[in-house]
Amino acid sequence: MVIDPIADLLVRIKNAHARQHKTVRIPASKVAKSILDLLEKEGFIWSYSTEKDNQGKFDEYEVNLKYSQTGRPAIKNCKRVSKSGRRVYVKATDVPKVNCGLGLAIISTSEGVISDCESRKRGIGGEILAYIS
Repeated sequence: MVIDPIADLLVRIKNAHARQHKTVRIPASKVAKSILDLLEKEGFIWSYSTEKDNQGKFDEYEVNLKYSQTGRPAIKNCKRVSKSGRRVYVKATDVPKVNCGLGLAIISTSEGVISDCESRKRGIGGEILAYIS
C-alpha cells in the first residue's frame, strides 16, 4: 500500500535513472496520469503507456525515460514539495521558477495539474506538488 502516490512516482523515476533503466513501471492513478502528461509535454520523458501488472489485475504506467546522447538523465533532480503533513500553496503572483526557468514546478490547481509557466500565464495559483529539474 502506497501512502503518497506522488512521492512514489518521483522516487521510482529517480531510482530508475540512477540505475540507467530505459523504462519504469508506476501504479496507475489520475494524479500520476496528469503528472506524466505534463512531464511528457515538457520533454522530461519520452512517453508512457498503460499496461497490466504481472498478475493482470491492476493498471500500471510504463514510462519510457529520456536520456541525453551522453547518457545523462533528463531529470537530474526531483523533489516533493507538498507532503501529507505540510501542504504548500502559492498565489499566481508568487509561483516560483525552478532552476532559473529551466526546471518545472508541478502545481495542482482548480483547473487540473499544470506547470509553473502555465500557472503564471493563466493567473491561477494552487498547491505545489513537486519540483523537477
